[in-house]
Order: sequence, then C-alpha cells, then structure tokens
Amino acid sequence: MKTQYYTASSLDGFIADAHDSLEWLFPLGDVNETSYPTFIREVGALAMGSTTYEWMLRHVIGGPSPQPWPYQQPTWVFTSRTLPAVPGADIRFARGDVRPVHDSMRAAAQGKNVWIVGGGDLAGQFYDQGLLDELFVQIGSVTLGSGKPLLPRSIVSPPLRLVSVRAVGTGFAELHYEMPHTPSPLTPEARHG
Repeated sequence: MKTQYYTASSLDGFIADAHDSLEWLFPLGDVNETSYPTFIREVGALAMGSTTYEWMLRHVIGGPSPQPWPYQQPTWVFTSRTLPAVPGADIRFARGDVRPVHDSMRAAAQGKNVWIVGGGDLAGQFYDQGLLDELFVQIGSVTLGSGKPLLPRSIVSPPLRLVSVRAVGTGFAELHYEMPHTPSPLTPEARHG
C-alpha cells in the first residue's frame, strides 16, 4: 500500500493554468496510452483539494456532455467551505491536518494504494507529514508561464529517486519517482533524535 501523487504538469511545472483550467492538457495525448489504466486499478481511496473537486463538478459532472462521477473508490475532498456532494458518489469532506484523514483513507483502501489527485499544495501537505511515497507525473510538451505549481515544496536533500521514464506519444514524458522520507517535525523520531 502506497500513497501516490499521480498528475500531469506542463514543462514549466504547472498542473493548471492561472485560471485553474486543464484545457491545455487534453490535446497532448490519450490517457489510455499512459500508465493511468494500470494505476487506477490499484487505487483504493482518493484525496483532492476543493479546486480540483470544483473543476470536476463544472467540467465532468456539469460539463457540456455530463458524465457520471468517474471513481468508485471513496474520495476525500479537503475544503474549508461547504461544497455540494455528487449523488451516488462516496465523497467525504475533510479539513485540517491530513494525517488523521490519511489513516481513514488507508483503512478504506483495504490494502490498495491511496491517490492524491491534486492539487500540488495538498500533495505537499502529505509530503510534509512523511506520508507521500511516490510521484507519477506526465510532463506535457507545453509551457504555461504561470498557474498552479506541481509540488510547491523544496525537496533537495535527499532528492527524489527516479524510478522510470517513458515517452507517451509526442505529447508527454511520463516520470515515476520515489519520494524521500525524512521524519516530520511532529513525529516521535524527530522529537527524540
């Protein structure tokens, strides 16, 4: 069981443009050619921030061609606001520290992986607590200039460990990293040296 941040990013490191749009992403390739179909089969629970959730409400559930909620797995949405639920979907709203919610997610995942869908700051909160195991990122062959950063954290020493790289058509390079594990300042190991 691993906690994984699986996402796409522009070449200059943004997962969404300055208007929280993902429209830049879709012309670059077919998701079925990436590792996503294999990845999602091993996911038992998901977490996403409110911006990601609201984008899905606008563009997937309520878009021009409305689709059903795409996940069967229980999904935690981190938000400080009251947001509408999707009828028939297992959506749980959370706020505050990610650590106790992560415990609930791992229990619900029943031995499968936990997917941090996005955004980057939410993935960073899991990283800050020493809970993030892997990063999968499809680097798109576009630059956005500004927007929502992939992972707004300084991770230098130790660096991420590159596991694999592969080309996905001409639009993406798919990178898989293992995250370094350093004790969180809140862990007993950090308090007692």
